Amino acid sequence: MTNSFAYLKRYAGNPIIEPEPRHRWESDQTFNPGTILLEGKVHILYRAIGEDGISRLGYASSDDGYKVNERLGYPVYEQAVSPYVFNFNPSSSGGGFGGAEDPRIVRVAGDDVLYLTYTASDVGIRMAITSITIEDFINKKWNWAQPTFISPLGQIHKNWVIFPEKINDKYAILHNLNPQIMISYHESLDLKQGGYFNSYISERSTSYNDSWDTVIRGAGAPPIKTPEGWLLFYHAMTLNDYGKYKVGAMLLNLKDPSIIVYRSSSFVLEPSEVYENSGFKPGVVYLSGAIVKGTRLLVYYGASDSYVCVASCELDEILEDLVGCNPKNTG
Repeated sequence: MTNSFAYLKRYAGNPIIEPEPRHRWESDQTFNPGTILLEGKVHILYRAIGEDGISRLGYASSDDGYKVNERLGYPVYEQAVSPYVFNFNPSSSGGGFGGAEDPRIVRVAGDDVLYLTYTASDVGIRMAITSITIEDFINKKWNWAQPTFISPLGQIHKNWVIFPEKINDKYAILHNLNPQIMISYHESLDLKQGGYFNSYISERSTSYNDSWDTVIRGAGAPPIKTPEGWLLFYHAMTLNDYGKYKVGAMLLNLKDPSIIVYRSSSFVLEPSEVYENSGFKPGVVYLSGAIVKGTRLLVYYGASDSYVCVASCELDEILEDLVGCNPKNTG
């Protein structure tokens, strides 16, 4: 069997987004993008850090999914940051001292809004959710809904993703991968402040200590529905190569996505290029966006916490490879 990583080909024009010295808010780092395909165009929300160390979200778009055709010179989303709190947490990543980090954006089938989950870093590190109408988003009217914290203060959470389709007539949020896949189901995503749910975290896999993904960090991009199952990318590290973030892939059962149907036998992306090993945090590939354009799967990732990059393959190729793997469960 050919390893999955042979299929994902990096775009020759990587990085597609780099820090812009002319803009103080994104002069240092631009990375960890969320992506959405609307009207044939790929829209990118990326995390940016500038002179003040605050993370904000910038916007860019691409007609073909590779070359950026438009990039705005101002942030399109900001998380309120307390002026009285110096927030430096050893569990934070990417640098910075607060703001909105690592966006994942999704449209749930049948809805006329886009939902955004992100890491809100201010007084602690928590998950937050907001939304915007598709009409406003396309027209660049950044009328985001008031954000809601969906994880409790005192628990550090990241990497929560929303499924792009209801499951058993309910919205589904995947909020943990290890020791098991944990999904919460909701009648609505208009969640109320204080409606938290706990999410046990164990970053060490107990069953596969000899595998490449002995330390599982969390989900990547929102899942993609395919005939073979929900395609989910995830971040992990290897014990004997602990300094590197790598990306794996799995297929989850369509009706019960807590069940892993297939799982890649190896990573599908690892930090090997110069731009993946020369930024703020060398050795990191952080896949947080994925779309299917025609028959082709395009994945978007942060490289070394400094750049936005894209890689792609035929969707059928990676599905065929995953189905050829033996079923495995995490942890």
